[in-house]
Amino acid sequence: MTYSGKVDIQQVIDDSRFSGFHWLLIVLGFLVLAIDGFDTAAMGYIAPTLSAEWGIHKQDLGPVLSAALLGLSLGALIAGPVSDRMGRKRVLVFSCLFFGLASLGTAWAQSLNTLTLWRFLTGLGLGAAMPNAITLISEFAPQRCRAMAISSWLIPHHGWRSVLLTGAIAPLILTLLLALLLPESVKFLVQRGKDVAQVRRIASRFARSTLDSVTGFFLAEEKVASKKGSVSQLFSMPWLPGTLMLWVTYFMGLVIYYVLLSWMPTLMQGMGYALAESAWLTSLFTFGGTAGILLAGWMMDRWEAHRVVACGFVLTMGLILLLGIEHNHIALFGGLIFLMGIAMNGAQSGMQTLAATFYPTECRATGIAWMQGIGRFGGVAGTMTSAQLLSMQWQADSILMILSVPALLAAAATVYKMRHKGSAWKTESMVTPVFATPILTTSWLA
Repeated sequence: MTYSGKVDIQQVIDDSRFSGFHWLLIVLGFLVLAIDGFDTAAMGYIAPTLSAEWGIHKQDLGPVLSAALLGLSLGALIAGPVSDRMGRKRVLVFSCLFFGLASLGTAWAQSLNTLTLWRFLTGLGLGAAMPNAITLISEFAPQRCRAMAISSWLIPHHGWRSVLLTGAIAPLILTLLLALLLPESVKFLVQRGKDVAQVRRIASRFARSTLDSVTGFFLAEEKVASKKGSVSQLFSMPWLPGTLMLWVTYFMGLVIYYVLLSWMPTLMQGMGYALAESAWLTSLFTFGGTAGILLAGWMMDRWEAHRVVACGFVLTMGLILLLGIEHNHIALFGGLIFLMGIAMNGAQSGMQTLAATFYPTECRATGIAWMQGIGRFGGVAGTMTSAQLLSMQWQADSILMILSVPALLAAAATVYKMRHKGSAWKTESMVTPVFATPILTTSWLA
């Protein structure tokens, strides 16, 4: 195929083969999201050791565990509109540098208040990084290429600070790699009317044919784009109903996810398991999550994505109830945790695909970022509520079983969005979906 004259950049993307350029994007996105997953999991693993070393109650760590989530929320809410205006790459590189430096501060904190502050600043950077990584990579994805236990060793050998230092060094190295290797989104550049030569230079890295005769690029979806700002567009028709349902689902999913991630080792110890056994059982949730995301991506390539996500949350609800009932046999208990990792992480990671395919280019970063930002408040609510329930002497199995309620609400919101997207939400068929299988794997690796 030969391109000449003015060309729809989306057509060039769709015609491209899956190449080394796409693998580079996947690896860079994988690293960004892996660091986020590692950082999020780290506090859950070090909480028992930290509380023992500093002589504080475990529930006193509630503000520390929630501080990063507040930062994640605010970082996402701020970074989305900035990215839609300034570009995905610039914001992503800066945010990686920011949370790397903040993680260094966290590793040397000497008090609970200082630790809480540094965790909040770390969250600001992470909150800006994740949605931009997802948005940028989704905008390079061809239409046909759809959704296709370190801490347990570091703590006993090198102390809890070693976990945080590991989480600080990695993003600082990654910042340099992103600045040197990561291109800006060609869809963003075209939508912003940037220099044709710049777009041609990036597009030539994945295009199947030469672009030398191309005199300009356009983006077909601009024909239906709203002239409103990226934030106000989320609250206008036809996007408003979908925006609200995405928020509800993501919020409820992160209530479950962060309660499990932040408190699971502590809850396991409350059920009578030793620290080593608790770390092993928690890692099964991680391993199940990896398998679940791969499975969810494969399924969303073949079936309606909303159905896949809704079924994942329904299965999560059932498995949570079983976990609350059966926790005396470690093999069976571990098997249920592994299955819940598959269902829960698969469903939650699918939300990135639902958001990326729902919003047009000029507000996609904002749509994804605000879904994540609002959803992170679910994580704050979950971790703080769990801390309060622990202080009230609630049993671990009761805390687990109450998580079935947000799982049911998440499934209901997803079904509502699916049933009412028809005539109102026409944008979903017009935008390029995200590489859900390879990229989102590490966003929930924790």
